[in-house]
Order: sequence, then structure tokens, then C-alpha cells
Amino acid sequence: MSHELFDLSGHVALVSGAAQGVGRAMSIGFAEAGADLMLADLNEEGARQTASTIEALGRRAVAVRCDVSEPDQVRAMFSQLDDEFGRIDVLGNVAGGGSIEALPPEQTPVESVSTFLQSLVIGRFCCCQEAGRRMLAAGGGSIINITSIAGLTALGRNHTPYSMAMGGTAQMTRELSTEWASRGVRVNSIVLAQIMNPGMQERVAREPRLEEQWLRGIAMGRLGEPDDVKGVAIFLASDAARWVTGTLLPLDGGNLAMNAGASYPGGPGVIG
Repeated sequence: MSHELFDLSGHVALVSGAAQGVGRAMSIGFAEAGADLMLADLNEEGARQTASTIEALGRRAVAVRCDVSEPDQVRAMFSQLDDEFGRIDVLGNVAGGGSIEALPPEQTPVESVSTFLQSLVIGRFCCCQEAGRRMLAAGGGSIINITSIAGLTALGRNHTPYSMAMGGTAQMTRELSTEWASRGVRVNSIVLAQIMNPGMQERVAREPRLEEQWLRGIAMGRLGEPDDVKGVAIFLASDAARWVTGTLLPLDGGNLAMNAGASYPGGPGVIG
């Protein structure tokens, strides 16, 4: 029997990017812990499939199409949330990013930086703002922003616009946690290393050497899986984390703890 501190029964969660990968896994995890959900994604059919899985667990789920980089769409989504559920207890801020040609920073168009900032900073801030207003009025809630290790350390490999925006998400988490903590709203980040979602699988299929390169930085010796997020997300959403706010919690297989020149037993290319 699970501990009651992790019980999300009676809670309503909104998760963006719920059609696949981390967003889907987080959504199902919240439902398994007892929550009802609104599921947002550009891929509405994928969000509906996640909703069907959640409904089979006996929880309520409403799928909506939303481009989180567009504040007007975010506000409309939260208005629908008000009509459907009348409350929000948990926000899973997962969706965001951009698909652009990776170029060295000296060749990167400024517009590429704007694309990532619009999605990962402005759009996510709008989600936090809309959720935060409702949570503050209700006296409490939990916001979980997905961040990348790229927002805390440099990856190189032409990641500059993405890393800049993820750094903005990390600092937004710290600032909002400080602003809202005394009024009952907790804001935390889960900091991810490489998790094998469909997009990552496509990249590895195009360039098989990428997986070995990523594994050099992961001390546990394997890439992440979407379901790895469930436990951490449930913890941060629940009363088990009621005195936890402003944290950037690594879910990275040991990446951030390991020196860039380090190696681990059995790792690729290890000498001796």
C-alpha cells in the first residue's frame, strides 16, 4: 500500500506535451496516484490516446489542442480548465522547444533564439502565470517545470539557443518559487538528461553514434525512459514534497554529478 502523502485523489493536474514521452508518462503517473487531468498537446489525437489510457484507470481526462508558445491559446486552455474542472492543483510544464537547423553560434540566426525563448520561456511563463493565479486564489498548488541539463551546464554541439532558453526556465523556477512560496504555491523543476522519446529515437536512427556520445555522460550507463519521470513527478506534486520549493531536481542518471572527463565502469571508450 502506498503512503498517503503521495495520494493525489481529488487533485486536478494539467500537463502539457501529454501525447507522448515524458508528458504522457507524467500524466499517467498522476492518474495512477489518483488525479484527474487536462492533457494538452499540439498532437490532439495523441493527447486523446493518453486520455483513453487514463480513463481506463478510472480517472477523468480531457484532451485539448494547445500550442504553449502562443499565450492566447494558453489562456483559452485555462478558461476551458475552469469550465471542465473548476480548479487546478498541479501543473506539469513539459511541452516546449523548437525544430530548427543546429548551427554554430556564430552562424545562428537571432530568430532561432527567439523561437526557443518564445516556447520555453514566454509560453511556459504564461502557463505558470495562469496556473499560479488560480493556485494563489485557492491557497496552494504545485508547479513542475521540465528543464534540461542544457539549462545548467553547456552541451556544445550547436545547442546555444535551446540551452539559453532552458536556462531561462531554470531561473523562472527559482524566481516564482521565491515569489509564491509564502502563499502556498510550490514551484520546482525536474532537470532531465537524455530520455528516449520518439524524437530522440529518430535522431539516433539518423546518427547511431549519438547514443554512445550521450552515454559517456551518464554514470548509470543507460539512457532515460519516459516512465523514469513518474516517481519524481508524483513526489513533487504531492504532500510528500510540501516543504520543497525552488529545487532543480536532476533526473539524469548521474550526469550533473560526474566530471566531464570522468568515466564509469563499463562505459563506452573506458580505458583500463
